[in-house]
This record gives sequence, C-alpha cells and structure tokens, in this order.
Amino acid sequence: MTAGRAVAAAVLLAAVATAHLLAAGRPVTALTGLLDGTAGGLEERIVWELGLPRLLTAVLTGAALGVAGYVLQTALRNPMAAPEFSGVNPGAVLGILAGLTLGVVPADSAAGALAAALLGGALGGGITWLFAARRDPVQLVVYGLLGSALLAGIATMLLAYQPSRFGNALRWLVGSVEGRVWEHLGFTSWWIAGWIAVAWACSAMLAVLAPGDEHAAALGLRPGVGRGVALAVAISLTAGAAGLSGAIAFVGLVTPHAARRLGGGVPTAAVAGAVALAGADTLAQLAVHLLDDTHRLGVPTGVVTALAGAAVLARLGRSQ
Repeated sequence: MTAGRAVAAAVLLAAVATAHLLAAGRPVTALTGLLDGTAGGLEERIVWELGLPRLLTAVLTGAALGVAGYVLQTALRNPMAAPEFSGVNPGAVLGILAGLTLGVVPADSAAGALAAALLGGALGGGITWLFAARRDPVQLVVYGLLGSALLAGIATMLLAYQPSRFGNALRWLVGSVEGRVWEHLGFTSWWIAGWIAVAWACSAMLAVLAPGDEHAAALGLRPGVGRGVALAVAISLTAGAAGLSGAIAFVGLVTPHAARRLGGGVPTAAVAGAVALAGADTLAQLAVHLLDDTHRLGVPTGVVTALAGAAVLARLGRSQ
C-alpha cells in the first residue's frame, strides 16, 4: 500500500468510525470529551464502555474476514471463495454452539468462544479439503458449499435439541457486534492482529500461487503446502471473527474484490473489511432509530451484510 493510499484509507476509516459512534445517537460533545481528556459524564462513559468496544469489534471482525477472504480467493484462484463458502465460517459457529451445548464454553467467555470457533473452523475447512482432495482447487468452493450445508444442518439440530440453552443463538447464527465490551476484545484482538500480520508475511507465497500450480512448482513452491498454509491462516482469522461476532456473511467474499480493484493486497483487504463492517453496523444502528423509537429493536449487523452481500453476489455470479 503506497503512502497516498494509506493516508486515504486512514481518513476513510476515521470517517466511518466517527459516523458509527454518532449513529448511536451520542452527541458530538461526548466524542470530543474523550479526545480532549474531559470525559466524565454519562454520555462519555457510555461511548467509552459500549460505543468504542462495539466499533473496535466491527473493525477487527471486518478486517479478519476481509483478509481471510483475500487469502482464500488468491490461493484457490476462485473469486467466489470466502470463509462462509469454504466450510470455515459455519464450522466455527458450530464449534461455538457445540461448546455451549456440552457446557465446556461459558456463555460469555471470549477465550472459550475463540477456542471452540478455532476447532470448529478447522473441522469445517478439513471437511472441505477432504471433499476436494486431488481435484482442481478452483472447484473447492463447490465442495465448500456442501460442507457448509452439512455443518449448518448439524447446528440446526443442536438448536432443535436444546433450544433453552441458546437464548443468544441469533447473535452467533446471524452475526452481531452489539453488546461487546472491552473484556470480550482482550486476547482475541491480539489474535486477529497477529494472524493478519502472518497473512501479510505470506503475500509473496500468495503471489506465487495465484497464477497456477505449474507456476508455483516452477518457482519451487509445493502448491498443496502453500494452500494448506493459506487455509490455516484463513481458519485462524475466521475463528477470531466468529468468536467475536458470530457468522457475519459476505464481508469475506466482497471486500477482497474491492481490495484488488484498488491494486492492494492484505493491508488493503483488512481496511476494506473494517470499513465495510463498521459501515454496515452504522446502518444497523440507524435502522434501530428509524424503525423503533423505544430502541428495543436490535438489528443484527449480519442482516445488513447479508442483504448487501446478496446483491453483490448476484452481480458477481453474472460476471463469471
């Protein structure tokens, strides 16, 4: 990312972040109070304890999914590859639900949700890998859809078997950044940042994989090993995103295309994902104010991304 693009990305992200905080109905004075060190009133405390953690959750989740999608699409040479279409995202959510069912994941444990999502994501990605073994990696998405359908069916069975244990199941199945506080970020934020750094370090490997297996082999890279590393990075990032926000759809599919149109790589995909999800959550908060004056209605962020992503998906499908 060039210096000019980095500055533009920073300005865009700052603008979206400001809009996100103001969308909750907080006055500008509450934000300026945090910046100039005079915070102390109720509004400032609400922004600090609820608004900022929610914003950072959206930024981290979006960045993780954006980079995960970029890694998958580049390594598999398929513009339709994404965490939700490779078995990774459904597997991560299934891992969380299974952990809650078995009682090994406390209902509000960020570390437990991350560990369960990591195991489930590895299961989902592994099933896809087995389905597509020794086949063209471009076809991996087809098998990913089969694996995702299987995992979604198992998750539905868990919900039907013990519905009373899943009072907050909607947040995991649809995806939401609402209700996140500083304690939820903790280790997960470092996990996501660390794996984004790993993905960035793998940029050269991804560039070798992108033209095809013959090109990679000619340059001394074993394609299967390279794709295995890419899958591990995507699983780790998706698990972090799912552990924070559940199954946010389409961010990992759409934002890598925007990053490539801008001529960028992993950093651009991270910023694009962060801007997209923070923007989607801004719209979700505005919808609450427009649809329900009492603010009892909550619009999950995943609903906004699903509606927007479906339109983009239809356009991508026509262009293939």
